[in-house]
Amino acid sequence: MSFIQLDLSEPLLKAISEQGYSEPTPVQKQAIPLILQGRDMLAGAQTGTGKTAGFALPLLQLLHNQPLPTKPHPIRALVLTPTRELAAQVYESFRAYGRHLPLFSEVVFGGVSIHSQIRRLQQGVDILVATPGRLLDLLHQKQIDLGQVQFFVLDEADRMLDMGFIKDIRKVIKVLPEQRQNLLFSATYDKEVKTLAAQILQNPVEVAVAREKITADNIAQRIYAIKREYKRELISWLIGHGNWQQVLVFVRTRHGADRLCKQLLKDGIRCSALHGDKSQGARSRALAGFKEGKVTVLIATDIASRGLDIDQLPHVVNFDLPELAEDYIHRIGRTGRAGAEGEAISLVAPEEAYLLAAIEKLLKKAIPRVADTGYEPVFLNMGKSAKAKASNSRRKKTGLITKKTKPSSSKRGERNSGRKQTGKSARGHKV
Repeated sequence: MSFIQLDLSEPLLKAISEQGYSEPTPVQKQAIPLILQGRDMLAGAQTGTGKTAGFALPLLQLLHNQPLPTKPHPIRALVLTPTRELAAQVYESFRAYGRHLPLFSEVVFGGVSIHSQIRRLQQGVDILVATPGRLLDLLHQKQIDLGQVQFFVLDEADRMLDMGFIKDIRKVIKVLPEQRQNLLFSATYDKEVKTLAAQILQNPVEVAVAREKITADNIAQRIYAIKREYKRELISWLIGHGNWQQVLVFVRTRHGADRLCKQLLKDGIRCSALHGDKSQGARSRALAGFKEGKVTVLIATDIASRGLDIDQLPHVVNFDLPELAEDYIHRIGRTGRAGAEGEAISLVAPEEAYLLAAIEKLLKKAIPRVADTGYEPVFLNMGKSAKAKASNSRRKKTGLITKKTKPSSSKRGERNSGRKQTGKSARGHKV
């Protein structure tokens, strides 16, 4: 099937061709015709499947089919995203695909001046991409009117829930017209997402793409079982020994990102940190430097990383395993995009075994272990206690329980007995 067979207009087909695409992805084949029919939709699509174009193209088509409104154009399509990076990516997609149409797109998010955003909105916007916080700020200041919205898209719904945006979503929905077309896209398709969908969508059609293969076959996954205190040493060696030129590293906290970045800089490795405490300018510069090859390692938290779109990224490293197994899928999906080969490496400490158990349960397979890590072998307890902790972690994250649970940690006396006794570190050299 070609894009021509999807009944898209000539200006859109021209823009698609200029972007280098000739055939729609599976999610685009399914979603575009249904959206053009005016149906509400619940779509489960993994990262890297082309889902953004799956809703951007038909929305541009539907808006283009309407009579051109008088200036300033009212907001007729609203796309809500969880993070700044994803908002910027979605906005760029609308701009790229709508470049030959007389439609105006804009993006608003926190971390930058709200006044400049207000000035641009006053000039008229057909399509608005926004994060919840900044959108509500604009609504509270009465600087934005959503009374003429005809199309509402909730992108990355699973991440919205994980980040606690459910109340903000409901506030936004209250000010939208009752008569509108609703589209909900989510990388994961669990009970919480379906509950949210039932509250928003009217008689929706469901689209699910390639759920039987959660991770792509072209991503080589490996586990290094290692004590936490040797992780930094190992990742430095992997980068230097393999001569890696572009590596995306995931950590659990912003403090961990800054700390690891400082350590790698001391090892002579060019790196930048990307997390929610960074200003938007700093985040944009870090990402630009990484894409341009000026930075070898980009260290990111899950919140900052959602929406990163990096072509031909060869390596992803989980310095810390994520609290939610589904986030492992999002993380490693940053490599191996568009059919390219990718490598996903996870450094797993004994106290993270319960997180690994949850990931492998989701994958329905064991991830290969590296037999010789260069350090004294460690045991990852994958028994019943690990599974119980994984279950508690998931329930706590989604708000089903409030009692705090602590993962098991190594005994204090074991902390100094990890590496092989060679007189130096097992890797023994600076990168």
